[in-house]
Amino acid sequence: MKALLYYGNKDIRLEEIEKPTPKSNEALVKVTYTSLCATDIEEWQYGPLWIQTTTPNPLSGKKVPLVMGHEISGVVDSVGDINHKNLIGTRVVINNVLTCGNCYWCQSGHHAVCPSMAVAGLSADGGLQEYMVWPIKNIIPVPDSISDEEISLLEPATIAVHAVRKSGIKPGDIAVVVGCGTVGLLTLQTLLAAGAIVIAVDIKEEKLNLAKKFGATNFFKVEKNVSYLYKQILSNTNNIGPDYVFETAGAKESPEISVNIARRGGTIILVGIYSQKPVFDFNQIVSLEKKVIGSVAAENNDMQHAVNLVSKGTIKLKPLITETIKLSNVIEDGFKKMLDSDKEIFRIIVKPD
Repeated sequence: MKALLYYGNKDIRLEEIEKPTPKSNEALVKVTYTSLCATDIEEWQYGPLWIQTTTPNPLSGKKVPLVMGHEISGVVDSVGDINHKNLIGTRVVINNVLTCGNCYWCQSGHHAVCPSMAVAGLSADGGLQEYMVWPIKNIIPVPDSISDEEISLLEPATIAVHAVRKSGIKPGDIAVVVGCGTVGLLTLQTLLAAGAIVIAVDIKEEKLNLAKKFGATNFFKVEKNVSYLYKQILSNTNNIGPDYVFETAGAKESPEISVNIARRGGTIILVGIYSQKPVFDFNQIVSLEKKVIGSVAAENNDMQHAVNLVSKGTIKLKPLITETIKLSNVIEDGFKKMLDSDKEIFRIIVKPD
């Protein structure tokens, strides 16, 4: 079967590999779609960043070369244990994070920071292949109200759900989302579902227009004169500033912008992944008692919450699907297009041939 394997920086290869066989605690999943995200592109262009290269991951036993792709939808094809045969034929989303369950962090409910964590497509074989095996406890059945294409975007929706939950935001609080890519727009929708008033910030009009369609109360374009942006946001928040700022762009400059936007005593949630080291003024955090929270991956219940929000129509995924391509064309029509395209691309989803 075909699979896209990561070997190293700017070295990804479409190869023929053996179809895997599930162990007793695993299911064999026929992949329907895998969504490409900026993390995949950054691993190809700048990596390895997160991908295991030297030592095999303690949970998956994998290091390079490994199959890429971490936003995955599929159908259970077979199971390793007959006791789970009722799952065969079930449409599922892959909860792509594996944790040990035994360490201090797992035992205290913080699975997202498990030191042994394995992630599909980064430290375990992912979804850019025709079939994959995955632990049964980490696959979640999906209702018919969510299409196969949309299922592949449930993973970034889960990232948004986790970040919003970690923030502790309450109905009526004001939040700014800095960066209206896929994760940013999903964070915006999740914040609206939580009852927040949401302002969107980005450098591109097309993204801000979509933020408006999703329900942003206001939206502002980042210009060269960033101080003008700060004045606009202040004037739209009673000259106080927002309670929360969610940084989802992952750009070098965006954490500093986010810190400057947040009100005195406000909270900044860093969700973006940075290929360049960001810099911001720690004195402002200290002197104005601002709080900074990191948010990565998700806990076990975040994905089910994301499934529920999407199935109700509270979070909309279809507008974020830019194009569908075949696995055999993934390098030219996927990776290179996402890197070089003049057109605004949110998610390209990949279907096995």
